[in-house]
Amino acid sequence: MPAKSKAQQKAAGAALSAKRGDTKVKDLKGASKDMYDSMSESQLEDFAETKRKGKPEHVTKKD
Repeated sequence: MPAKSKAQQKAAGAALSAKRGDTKVKDLKGASKDMYDSMSESQLEDFAETKRKGKPEHVTKKD
């Protein structure tokens, strides 16, 4: 499943980096920490490799 915004893609990249041991888990905050805890490495790769071109910076939740 591709990321829907640039912010989501960046958070997935940070979580993926921590999963791989490149960065420290204690340095994660907010969405990236939640993604680290709840997603597998392959799921994070799918989000992180999404192209940023044409994506909004943030997506608002729709009820």
